[in-house]
Amino acid sequence: MNKCHIAYLACTAALLGTSLGAAPSSAAHTLHLVKPGESIQKAVDSARPGDTVLLAYGTHHGSVDVTTPGLTLRGMGHGTVLVPRANTATAASAAGSRSGVAKAAGSCAAAGNGICVTGTKDHAVDGVTVASLTVTGFGKTGVYAREADGLTVRNVTAVGNGVWGIATERSDRGVFRGNTARDNGDAGLFLANTVTEEEGATDTGGTVVVGNRLEGNRIGVTVRRLRNLTVAGNQLTGNCAGVFVVGDENKPKAGLVTVRDNRIERNNKSCPKTARLDALQGSGIVLTGTEDNLITHNVIRDNSGNSPLSGGIVVFKSFVGTTSERNRISDNLLSGNSPADLVNTDPGKGNTFQGNSCLSSKPAGLC
Repeated sequence: MNKCHIAYLACTAALLGTSLGAAPSSAAHTLHLVKPGESIQKAVDSARPGDTVLLAYGTHHGSVDVTTPGLTLRGMGHGTVLVPRANTATAASAAGSRSGVAKAAGSCAAAGNGICVTGTKDHAVDGVTVASLTVTGFGKTGVYAREADGLTVRNVTAVGNGVWGIATERSDRGVFRGNTARDNGDAGLFLANTVTEEEGATDTGGTVVVGNRLEGNRIGVTVRRLRNLTVAGNQLTGNCAGVFVVGDENKPKAGLVTVRDNRIERNNKSCPKTARLDALQGSGIVLTGTEDNLITHNVIRDNSGNSPLSGGIVVFKSFVGTTSERNRISDNLLSGNSPADLVNTDPGKGNTFQGNSCLSSKPAGLC
C-alpha cells in the first residue's frame, strides 16, 4: 500500500500519469493506493477524514467496513473489481438471507456484504463516497450503508449479488448517480428506513437517484417507508418490476417521492412469490400504501405480465390494507403495457391521472 502525503489532485495526477499541477496546501489529504493482493481494510483503517483510498486496476478480494467520515473509496473504473474471498459468503449461499436483514455494523462485511459504510444511531458516518469500481458475487449486498448521511455512490457496477446491488437503511441526503445494478437477487437499488423494525417513514432530506441503469434484478429501484426523495433520469429494463414505492400501516406514511424522466421498458422477467410480496412480472411503476407522490414525464413501454401488480403505472392497495392517497400521475408516455398502461385498484382518495399519453386503463377512463 502506497501513500501520497501531498495535495489530493497532485497526488492523483502522479499516480495516473497526468499533470494536473499542485493544489493549495490547505487542500492536502492523504491518498492511499491499494494494489490487488494488498489489504483494503488496512488502508481504510489508517485513513483519516478527507482521505482517499484508491483501489488500483485489477481484482481485489474480500469485504471492507468504512466508518471514517469524509472518506472516499474509489477504484479506477469498471476494471477495478471487488469479489469475495474464497470460502466466504457468496451469492450461492444467500438463499436463506433474502429477507435482507443485515447484522450489526461491526459484522456487516463478515455477513457477506462487499463494501459496508456503517455508523451508529448516535454517530452517523457522514460524507463518504464510493465510486468507480465493480462489486460482484457477494451473498448479500454489493454496497451496503446504514446510518450514513450524505453518502455518495457513483459509477459503481453492482452485479450478481445475492440480495441487493446497492442498499441503504437509516441514511439521509444520499446521492446515487451513474451506477449500474444488474442481475442482483432482489432490488438493484434498495432504499429504506429499516428492515428490522416496524416504524414510520423517515425523511431522507432530499436523497436523489439519478442516471442509473437497473437491469435484470427482481426490482430495479425499491423505495420503502421513506419520504422526500427523487428518482429521475434512470433506465430500467429486464427487471421483474421497474420502480416500487412502498409504504405500510406505520406513521408517518411513506410518500413525497418524485419519480420523473425515467425510461422504464420491458421489465418482463418473471419472479416467484415471496413471503412479503406476490409474484412479479411486467410492472413499470408501482405505488402501494403511499401518499403525495408525483409520477411525471416518464416513458413506460412494453411491460407485460399476469401478476396483480402488472401494468405500466399501478396504484395498488398495500398487502396490509393501507390505501394510497393524493398521488398525482401526470404527463407520462405509456404504450404496450399489459394488462393496461394505467391500473388503479386502490380505493384511496385523491389519486389523480392527468395528461398521460396512453391507450388502456383499468378501470377505463384514466387515459
